[in-house]
Amino acid sequence: MRQDSADRIQAAWRRELPRLDVDWIGAHTRVVRIARHLQRARSETLRELGIDADALDVLATLRRAGAPYRLTAGELQRSALVTSGAISQRLDKLERAGFVTRRPDMDDRRLVQVELTNRGRREIDRTVEQLLTRESTLLAPFSKREREQLERLLRQWLLHLEPDPE
Repeated sequence: MRQDSADRIQAAWRRELPRLDVDWIGAHTRVVRIARHLQRARSETLRELGIDADALDVLATLRRAGAPYRLTAGELQRSALVTSGAISQRLDKLERAGFVTRRPDMDDRRLVQVELTNRGRREIDRTVEQLLTRESTLLAPFSKREREQLERLLRQWLLHLEPDPE
């Protein structure tokens, strides 16, 4: 069997520190390295499509919310895991581009409702369609059954690492 970079790293640690259990290093190293490759591919695609990851995150979150494609700024902030200042900057940029509008909430004036505009919806639909088409090729080495197995294993791991939101 061909060795990958994770095999070589794991073997080196077994050689250098034989008293330590390094079995987990193979999976961890592969996940980290694959994540880097996936992130690099996504960044290149987004650059070609003329949108940045921050804009994609906000627009996609609004689009996935379903009609009327509206969330509060606080909900967007929590989804993006950023500060209120960071979400404000993102929303300023998207509003200037005509992709979102912001309005005070009619029931609670402390809240700001952010809504995807028709232009924003067209932009995110175009971007996601092209992004998903390109990214689907990254799983080309796997059969449908293998992709399903990979997804089950990764879900199991992620559920272990992330607390249940409810």
